Amino acid sequence: MADLIPFDDRDGQIWYNGKLIPWRDAKVHVLTHGLHYASCVFEGERAYGGKIFKSREHSERLLNSAKILDFTIPYTAEQIDQAKADTLKANGLTDAYVRPIAWRGSDMMGVSAQHNKIHVAVAVWQWPSYFSPELRAKGIKLTMAKYRRPSPETAPTASKAAGLYMICTISKHAAERDGFQDALMLDWRGQIAEATGANVFFVMNGELHTPKPDCFLDGITRRTVIGLARDRQLKVVERAIMPDEMSTATECFLTGTAAEITPVGEIAQYKFTPGKITHQLWDDFQRATKA
Repeated sequence: MADLIPFDDRDGQIWYNGKLIPWRDAKVHVLTHGLHYASCVFEGERAYGGKIFKSREHSERLLNSAKILDFTIPYTAEQIDQAKADTLKANGLTDAYVRPIAWRGSDMMGVSAQHNKIHVAVAVWQWPSYFSPELRAKGIKLTMAKYRRPSPETAPTASKAAGLYMICTISKHAAERDGFQDALMLDWRGQIAEATGANVFFVMNGELHTPKPDCFLDGITRRTVIGLARDRQLKVVERAIMPDEMSTATECFLTGTAAEITPVGEIAQYKFTPGKITHQLWDDFQRATKA
């Protein structure tokens, strides 16, 4: 699309290995291990009114993701928090998307890379609501994804690792080509897992039901929404959910840093109507981000 601004050609500054540098100078070599072997972890965060929402939780998850991928990020959670805040301020943004990322460098090229330097960067940019107000009002449309979330015995599913998103990109592209906004992914057992980049919730008999995150990321927004629901005295049930159970759901929504809380109107042949619980949790979430 001609009106898109490439992410490698923008004004601003990026925090890179301990210092702020001009945006266009934040480069990596073509033989970077993270590019060839997916030894890369990242976070997606949002800043509201100049404050990064759940910043410490994200920083700690970044460190843990790296640990799961068998490398150590050379900064503490406190230092990563500060780097994010400094980058936000340096770019003059208050409401923004925040992307910390860590990866193995180019010292060794091959599957084995124990001695590669670990690089860390933080970038921030303006990113409005993921979906338009019109789509939010009626709910987005999802199709079913071709690929399934793998077993924890076959992939490091507790990490927010770049390699785990390969099937998400494939699935989202296929969905958009067919006129949908996203795709619902099942897990290797055939149970409902998540969308391509967001967790999913269903309202069933006045209760909130969501898949147990035993093979996909337990989202920070997901945990926030569960807390908000319980504050409302809503019963929250985390369990295995089979696809045909969607016929009993009256409301459905996605949660995530990018999605925030996004109502769903349709998943394959199943229809939902954004209702009282979805709207109430959206209002509560908006207040939580402004606190």
